[in-house]
Amino acid sequence: MKSLSGKISMLCLAVSTVLLVLLDQVTKQAALKFLKGQESVTLIEGVFELQYLENRGSAFGMLQGKRTFFIVMAALMLVLIPYIYAKIPLTRHFLFLRITAILFLSGAVGNAADRILHGYVIDFFYFSLIDFPVFNVADIYVTVSASLLILLMLFYYTDEDFEQIRLLPGHSRKAS
Repeated sequence: MKSLSGKISMLCLAVSTVLLVLLDQVTKQAALKFLKGQESVTLIEGVFELQYLENRGSAFGMLQGKRTFFIVMAALMLVLIPYIYAKIPLTRHFLFLRITAILFLSGAVGNAADRILHGYVIDFFYFSLIDFPVFNVADIYVTVSASLLILLMLFYYTDEDFEQIRLLPGHSRKAS
């Protein structure tokens, strides 16, 4: 049976993910209501705009029309990330790793919800200064979590830290 702290940690994952997905979906609904069919709204001239876009692919417009693939991948993340999250030690040292998992899961679920509900992902943030592809809040979650994971792996966590995360029962990563 799982410890109380383990149950609280999983509840934290669930509640945080729901709240972050809700924020993502509220912003997308606002974009749908106020931006669809309209000219882009300039917030900072030559730098940042709000621009409605229906993205049927992934980041940077790749894999256009692969809706089923993205839904299956999101379902896989919905199982895999909570499993890994549950294996992360419940110490302050691993807080950043747990936050990274929450952000990644929230981004995957937020964009999957769009694909299921609309058949595409609603994007609306546009950095015109660098002509960056249009993106949304869920994309921010995924990008921040991927960047954070890379930084944590390079500069914060050690191999010994990752040894503490037992993904398979009775499995030891140390070579004999």
